[in-house]
Amino acid sequence: MQNDKEKFKREFIQRLINFSIKIINFTEELRTGIFPYSIVDQLIRSSSSIGANVVEAKSSHSKKDYIKYFEIA
Repeated sequence: MQNDKEKFKREFIQRLINFSIKIINFTEELRTGIFPYSIVDQLIRSSSSIGANVVEAKSSHSKKDYIKYFEIA
């Protein structure tokens, strides 16, 4: 049971990393188009903040904080 939870956590983090990489690669295509830099930049920052909030949740001090960070993510 514990191994399943650990496996899920590792796979979840890996999916978040892959998602951020895919967004960054996608925005490389957008930069050659007519999209303003501010929109492309916001897309990168908002997509990568999901992983940052999950990592922050892992280091939370209470269950309430843990839930709050996952809600934000």
